[in-house]
Amino acid sequence: MADLDALRTRWSHTLHRSRGTHTPAPAPAPDPSPGLSPDPSPYAENLLARWSEPQRRYHTLDHLTAVLDHVDVLEKAADDPDLVRLAAWFHDAVYLPDRSENEERSARLAEHALPEAGLSAAATAEVARLVRLTVTHAPADDDPNGQVLCDADLAILASPADAYAAYTTAVREEYAFVPPDAFREGRAAILRQLLDLPRLFHTPHGTREWEGPARHNLTNELTLLTS
Repeated sequence: MADLDALRTRWSHTLHRSRGTHTPAPAPAPDPSPGLSPDPSPYAENLLARWSEPQRRYHTLDHLTAVLDHVDVLEKAADDPDLVRLAAWFHDAVYLPDRSENEERSARLAEHALPEAGLSAAATAEVARLVRLTVTHAPADDDPNGQVLCDADLAILASPADAYAAYTTAVREEYAFVPPDAFREGRAAILRQLLDLPRLFHTPHGTREWEGPARHNLTNELTLLTS
């Protein structure tokens, strides 16, 4: 189960660093004077509530925590790891399994919330760009921030067999409204698309540590779905 207090602390520290204030400031009074940075706590609570919605089975607080942990592993490959962390917080903040515009709506949420939270226009734009990149998980060769976020998001594919099986079960539960035959057909198509990519991971660590296990898991899942 996700540690909510730890997530709140991670959010606060990341937001303060992204504002350029490396030590957390005290929370403002109920009617703060102009110039004080907004208290980060309400933004954290809004995001934590979103990630806790009942329709989620895989895209949960555990997934958010895992992506943030993977960003920590990959942070040296990023130009600005804190903006990548903020993008991780927002990348599935809007999530309805039966909708196709979740990433766009999540990016728009970031564009609305982050300026209110004290981020610059340039930083906000970068976070929103990264969120939109998770539609394709295809960062350019000269996009280290995008490579780190996409690798962190897809790292679940390289999990040990039992964790990968739990992941596939959770995905099926999120799409419980889809009939079994249609789900198998759609899931198999996604797996083939992933396996056809020249590479799943783009950072040196991802390429070295996750590419082989991920392809093994995807191939095994595809075999089970189509046998």
